[in-house]
Amino acid sequence: MKFRCERDTLADAVATAQRAVAARPGALPVLSGLRLGLGADGVELVGSDLELTIRVQAPANVEGEGSAVVPARLLSDIVRKLEAGQVTVEFGDEDARIAGGRANFALRTLPASDFPRLPEVAGAGVRVEAGALAEALRQVVPAASRDDARPILTGVLLTASGEGLRLVATDSYRLAVRDLKGVTQFLEEGQKVLVAGRGLAEVQRLLGDGEIEVVLGDREVVFRVGKTEVTARLIEGDFPNYEQLIPSGYPNRLTVSRDVLHAAVERVRLVGQGRDTAPIRLAMTAEGLELSAVAQDVGEAHEAVEAKYEGTDLTVAFNSQFLLEGIDAAGAPEIVIESIDPLKPAVLRGDNADFLYLLMPVRIS
Repeated sequence: MKFRCERDTLADAVATAQRAVAARPGALPVLSGLRLGLGADGVELVGSDLELTIRVQAPANVEGEGSAVVPARLLSDIVRKLEAGQVTVEFGDEDARIAGGRANFALRTLPASDFPRLPEVAGAGVRVEAGALAEALRQVVPAASRDDARPILTGVLLTASGEGLRLVATDSYRLAVRDLKGVTQFLEEGQKVLVAGRGLAEVQRLLGDGEIEVVLGDREVVFRVGKTEVTARLIEGDFPNYEQLIPSGYPNRLTVSRDVLHAAVERVRLVGQGRDTAPIRLAMTAEGLELSAVAQDVGEAHEAVEAKYEGTDLTVAFNSQFLLEGIDAAGAPEIVIESIDPLKPAVLRGDNADFLYLLMPVRIS
């Protein structure tokens, strides 16, 4: 069996499916590969680490039917470096021969029968406007934890709210909440699911204009975008009661240009020498805002920023990387930072009341 495909088309499909390939396959070496399946519709490329699965359909001229598993990284490197034009991939009993231009490669393959059986979520789902979902995921997913020791926090909570769909993520240091009004068909009233944040990050990468189809299963959720399908597992367990973390009101309110604040934070944090955890101080007074950072045995930095402040004089410190990600997520010309005191969480908002970013302060001496 063999197929022919344009190099760029194949390279894009391999790059997309490869994002789900297990970085450390452990007891299943076959998960370091992509399963290539040939059928009447072309070639299907599948990558999976059992938590996340990505399937991509690529148009191709196919001869024969069947499947095999090819080393993902090596296949990607080879296809990207071939000359532009047609690429031919032919499968033997134990190898795949790849030809493009004047270059030829032969790669050892693994039997497709060794590839784990992947979850199938059948049926049609609901359609959601892709642009709005992509923006919501961009704002919320970065706040999910990347620490597998706390699996509940690696997920994003999707819950039906009175007016639509709410997305929530936290790593216990910050909390992001975004409401998508009008998206009422996604979940039933009162229903909630916890979706692996890594899977939603891949969905966000794929989204553009138009619509996305979402199919919710018992243990997985499937997102279909064009010829690509992302299957992310649902996480079992109870998400923290995040609502109790959000104060009902704030006596202090800072309003500042998003771009100006972002640039100032980037400059001042330089004395931290790239340490994401290096705290940055925000001194807020009626005269405006002063940012500062102090790094022992390195130096210090200060910068005054024009801002409007209402409240009592206050200095609060934040993890500089978490602060920058909150500023980015707000996505508005001006942002508002509301605070109570140096030890209680502050809230960062843009001009959209549907988004909230709560940030725990850092204790400073």
